[in-house]
Order: sequence, then structure tokens, then C-alpha cells
Amino acid sequence: MDIRIRRAYDDPASGDGYRVLVDRVWPRGRSRQQLALDAWAKDLAPSTALRQWFGHRPERWDAFRVRYLTELDAASASAQLRALRTAAGHGPLTLVYGARDTMHNQAVVLREALRALGQR
Repeated sequence: MDIRIRRAYDDPASGDGYRVLVDRVWPRGRSRQQLALDAWAKDLAPSTALRQWFGHRPERWDAFRVRYLTELDAASASAQLRALRTAAGHGPLTLVYGARDTMHNQAVVLREALRALGQR
């Protein structure tokens, strides 16, 4: 499955396929039209407590990644991950996020979890 990651502050591309916002909080200053989303998977975003603890501090990345994967391993999250893969169909799936850091954000971990789900 082609899973892409794109910042909410970058313009949508014609090849993005199924676009899903994966933040618990709506990106500031962006309208629904600007984001051109197919869905908002806020329940798949990190919990508020985990997001606040992480604070996008790169030195906490490894621990954040492990904790977030643990959250995504819960039965309800696993079902939502499968539903997201199904909704995207055979086209690309683009995970949209608002963080500034392109390497240390929840979309990176979520893509990892979605890819692992496809290998089970």
C-alpha cells in the first residue's frame, strides 16, 4: 500500500489519493476546503496525555514511538487501522498532520503501524 505523509500546511497534491487528518486537534488557520480531506481520524491520533508529554521534543522520540505504537495496538485502534486501509482502497493513502517536524510526528508512527498491519 502506498502510504504518504503530508503536512497540513502544504497544499494537497492531485496524486494524494485518500487524505486523512491524523491529528487530535484541527490545524490552526486551515479550512476544510484547504485541507481537502476525505476523513479525520482523530481517534487514531496519540492520546492527549501522550501528545502533551511528547511536546515534539526529538529527545523523547523513541519513547513516544513505543508508547504510541502501544496505543495503536489496542483492539479499538486496530479495528480503526483496518478500516482506514479499507477506506483508502487500492489508491494512495495520505496521512495529513500539523506538526512542524517532518521526521518526528505521529504520522510517521501511524504509517509504520499501517504497514505492519498489512504484513500480518
